[in-house]
Amino acid sequence: MGTPGYRDQAPRMWDPAAPVDVAEAEEFLCMLHDERRELGPVRPRLDRVRHEIAESGTYVHTPDELTFGARIAWRNASRCIGRLYWRSLLVRDLREVRTPDEVFTELVRHLEMAAGDRGDRTFRAGEPGARRIRPVISVFAPAAPGAAPDVRVWNEQLIRYAGYRDADGSIVGDPRYAGFTEAVRALGWRGKGQPFDVLPLVIESAENGPRLFDLPEHAVIEVPLAHPEYPWFAELGLRWHAVPAISNMRLSIGGVNYPLAPFNGWYMGTEIGARNLADPDRYDQLPVVAARLGLDTSSDATLWRDRALVELNRAVLWSFERAGLRISDHHTESRRFLEHVAKEERAGRHTPADWTWIVPPMSGAATPVFHRYYHEADQRPNFYLDSEAGELGLEGRTGDAGARQRACPLSDQMTHRTDGQASDRVNVPLPRVRPAGEYTQTGR
Repeated sequence: MGTPGYRDQAPRMWDPAAPVDVAEAEEFLCMLHDERRELGPVRPRLDRVRHEIAESGTYVHTPDELTFGARIAWRNASRCIGRLYWRSLLVRDLREVRTPDEVFTELVRHLEMAAGDRGDRTFRAGEPGARRIRPVISVFAPAAPGAAPDVRVWNEQLIRYAGYRDADGSIVGDPRYAGFTEAVRALGWRGKGQPFDVLPLVIESAENGPRLFDLPEHAVIEVPLAHPEYPWFAELGLRWHAVPAISNMRLSIGGVNYPLAPFNGWYMGTEIGARNLADPDRYDQLPVVAARLGLDTSSDATLWRDRALVELNRAVLWSFERAGLRISDHHTESRRFLEHVAKEERAGRHTPADWTWIVPPMSGAATPVFHRYYHEADQRPNFYLDSEAGELGLEGRTGDAGARQRACPLSDQMTHRTDGQASDRVNVPLPRVRPAGEYTQTGR
């Protein structure tokens, strides 16, 4: 038997119509009061929560419960290598924010705060240490049993680049988001047709349907990539954004689910240099870099991909550091993860970890996380990717598909499996092989 949430094993499914599981609420509250003894005995709170669930099918988290739960969700995120810092997560309580315009305003503020803006707006790009990326989560309204969410965000991340599919099948930009780009163009968006055009946010409400919101330039901190030794590298025109903010995962705390809870950490360099820019189905830059390096690409045995990969990743790390933006290398972060595991062991806690995601996508055997096994468990609180959210984040919704779902645009009553067959309330099975995207410092 496999462990739910690992490799090809689907996590436990979420039924949006079901009331909160009392046992899960009790388990969470006991955990909180055990780790936060200053909150006093748990029994009075348990009694109140049981009564709330009996009356309404759910209960309302206190600010302390919300903050603790969000941080523990990061601590339990089995695919994240950066959990040593879980206590530093800034939790924004936005449960009263309801309209698409208000949500957009708060998403922009999230990006500003994550990039180091604490309100004075005095930071300057290129100033050493000016932008100390910090982990932030913005928690919007919880789901109510049997009711559709007030709003949802289609985007997989708050900042992603468009992929424009030409008539000959070639793609300018990020191929991962070619389908999403077609969906937002069908809604009226017009990009510049360049490789690094920032996609708009699509915020959907039951009242107004999907609406497009362009992020202001100041909220998107980007780093042009150069190399410490090769001046020609800057001529490639590569760049990447500084804040990886996952926006389509559901936060589950004590049986209460928050469908919109975007969160970010900071990048580990290999996420950009060994995946986003290097994968053949993404920007596919290894052949380009190898050619400029003058490498022999006639045979795999020349290890030209490995050599190009190293230089591409050097460029990412050097460029971010030169811009004064926080980023980690995979060797340092691997050691820090084992430090986190040791701290958790001293506290009497297991650290759930998926080896296939914890080991970096570059020089894996040269890092200490490679040479051991890990505890596998679907521990809650945690983050989950539901199938409809996963599909919207990559393909959006266009044409007849949108019309068929218009009667209940935010319903989770019918989703679609990745094999194309319809099914009720199915969560995306977690892949055996790590797909493109970030899941180290960000938790995804």
